[in-house]
Amino acid sequence: MTATSLSKGANLAVDSPAVRVELVWSAGPGVPEVDASALLLTSAGRVRDDGDFVFYNQPRHASDAVGHLGKQGGSGAAAGVTTDVIEVDLRLVEPAVDRIVLCASADGGTFGQVPGLSLRLLDAGTRTELARFDMSAGTETALVGGELYRRQGKWKFRAVGQGYASGLAGLATDFGITVDDTPPVPMPSAPPAPPAPPAPPAPPASLAPPAAPAPAPAPPAAPAQAPSPADTGAGPRLTKGEERLPVDMRKRLSLRKEQVAVSLIKHGAAGVTARVILVLDASGSMSFLYSKGVVADVVERMAAVAAQLDDDGEMQAWTFASNPARLPDLRLGDLPGWLRLHVRVGEISLFRRGRKKGLHPEQVDMRAVGIQNEEQKVIAEVRAYVRDNPASAPTLVLFFSDGGVYRNAEIERELREAVEEPVFWQFVGLGRSNYGVLERFDTLPGRRVDNVGFFAVDDISTVPDPELYDRLLSEFPSWIAAAGRAGIL
Repeated sequence: MTATSLSKGANLAVDSPAVRVELVWSAGPGVPEVDASALLLTSAGRVRDDGDFVFYNQPRHASDAVGHLGKQGGSGAAAGVTTDVIEVDLRLVEPAVDRIVLCASADGGTFGQVPGLSLRLLDAGTRTELARFDMSAGTETALVGGELYRRQGKWKFRAVGQGYASGLAGLATDFGITVDDTPPVPMPSAPPAPPAPPAPPAPPASLAPPAAPAPAPAPPAAPAQAPSPADTGAGPRLTKGEERLPVDMRKRLSLRKEQVAVSLIKHGAAGVTARVILVLDASGSMSFLYSKGVVADVVERMAAVAAQLDDDGEMQAWTFASNPARLPDLRLGDLPGWLRLHVRVGEISLFRRGRKKGLHPEQVDMRAVGIQNEEQKVIAEVRAYVRDNPASAPTLVLFFSDGGVYRNAEIERELREAVEEPVFWQFVGLGRSNYGVLERFDTLPGRRVDNVGFFAVDDISTVPDPELYDRLLSEFPSWIAAAGRAGIL
């Protein structure tokens, strides 16, 4: 078959049972990262639910009809050409699906900066090129390259070339997908039996991959191998603002969210939702960890926990030393700037040397925070925030300290009083010593439920992500079940 060069709006019949769609462009310095995706639409021109969006974070449709194969060498592509691939088995497309829209998004620039952009349609079996559509664009950051559609029981392909300056979110909105701005869905009460509670009801269609209607049962205590998120339907979600992140950070986040999802599955908590709060030690002994970028890396790794547990794209944050200080909410799409303002600027060491400098309006003056550890003060402030801002899901506090705990009685009193609150406190020691009552809490009697977890590491930067997330989330699911039985949730 001779390949057809299509102009915008042109179409042709597709006789191949399965096709390969290659998005092709010339890579090079200053060229944005380009990603291919696909939307499966009904005759109404809308998706049925989140599962009808196939992209890098959800690479296969449940029907197996559409798959995102990712970036690879194109068929007959020249050197310096990058290809991102979608494959469609037209024999497996469900009767309710009328169209498959083939999309692209540019990260870090516009399509006007992407040279040699074209869409190639090939027979998936023989790799014969059926059609080619050379595209041009300007300020758009997302576009519909083409579409496969049914006509009288036959499949056809149309070259579209429609751009969206509003990016992937704007494009997806036109087809019934929205970035979810609503609060987390209600967390169901835990059943009287020990297994983890069922997953919450699925939210409205959004860029996030769908939660399964029912999670897999909790695995055995020591499984030989944890099931994958794809096996359970509780895989990583595309969180509000994620598409604005730099390419490398977005890819790290995507992988880490998958690892968080795996950890939740291993602990019998697939599909659990929670509000996540981050607390960072800013005492004098922490200066080295800030200056070496360890704290910044911790924040980025915790952002993946928040993104997987709560898809609103925000995480509340505090810093503390002698006094606590509320930091601006960490919005996922603003993560690089947030780190620069509140973690990477080196303001802690600068102020402790007595040097003054101008502060951004959102920055905390670390001279007011002080230098010694007073954990009980920030615990009390976070408790007050949770009481004043009730959520329909439980709260997970990720609390990082390098030790030097000395207000043991005050800390114990705060955490004992917090037992009746819908909050689990996960403390992580960052390699110093003397964690006091924090590491003894698991053995302290007289609490209806164990609302505190603790572990310490010598150097958190050397702990692999899967191990870190396993340790972070090992006690949280069992607390959810216990708190549900006790009527706390």
